[in-house]
Amino acid sequence: MRILVTGGAGFIGSHLCEALLKESHQITCLDNFDDFYDPSIKQLNIQNCLHYSTFELVKIDILDSAALEHLFSLKSFDMVIHLAAKAGVRPSIANPQIYQKVNIEGTTNLLEAIRKHSIKKLILASSSSVYGNNKKIPYSETDNVDNAISPYAATKKACEILAYTYHHLFQIETFCLRFFTVYGPRQRPEMAIHYFTRNIDKGEPINVFGDGKTYRDYTYIDDIIQGILGCVYNLRGYEIINLGESETTSLIDLVSFIELAIEKKAKINWLPMQAGDVEKTFADIRKAESLISYSPGTSIKIGIQNFIEWYKQRNANW
Repeated sequence: MRILVTGGAGFIGSHLCEALLKESHQITCLDNFDDFYDPSIKQLNIQNCLHYSTFELVKIDILDSAALEHLFSLKSFDMVIHLAAKAGVRPSIANPQIYQKVNIEGTTNLLEAIRKHSIKKLILASSSSVYGNNKKIPYSETDNVDNAISPYAATKKACEILAYTYHHLFQIETFCLRFFTVYGPRQRPEMAIHYFTRNIDKGEPINVFGDGKTYRDYTYIDDIIQGILGCVYNLRGYEIINLGESETTSLIDLVSFIELAIEKKAKINWLPMQAGDVEKTFADIRKAESLISYSPGTSIKIGIQNFIEWYKQRNANW
């Protein structure tokens, strides 16, 4: 298939592009290489992809509707996998306008290009953050998600609704994937596991918010990619699907796992719980198991070990 991957040079996107290339798909990777973090990291992410003749990189911002229209008029796509977004819960509280603009307006621009060019298959990245502080555990796709507690989460729910609207009006087969705290090699540098690892390795303090008893469903990148590939081959109708590990780990246990893997002790700077942070995430993955044969299998201890190995190797080669 000819597949457009937006945000394809990012953490999840670069792994996905590699996986799709290995399965002989033709991949166009769209990324704007913004400065949310060092753009050279994204260049490193896609180095392996550049060796494939079936891979093309285009530097386009999804806010540039004219550039999107030009791309879609030049190339034919069988499917779009939309990962591009302004990411991060805490930064969205400080600057909600840019999150609304990039995530909602940018997604609308992309949906319009898909509509105009009669593309009938879309996979859209959503987030477990849409569940807010849901009291029902584990989180199911049928749960009410009307109580977002960050602008980022609100924009992700809005994107799901927009995607449904275009599915209903224009018969675009659409899966919206709610990712649960994805980690692994190439994880963004500001995310907790990467940040904790870097500071512990350097002997610098780490900021831990709350009492260390918040819980996350940490999901290893290989399991997420397996889930997305399952959607690629089983895409039909409109569905919202959780992709998580369906296990929870406390924040303080996470720090301990990193300490063991890197063989250094953390210096912890305890801080109050931050606005926008949820108390717990926990994915009900029965729908994913049924629809796309999703079967995550990487424990947090093994995943952390894999991440630390990558971290050490990357720093050795930097």
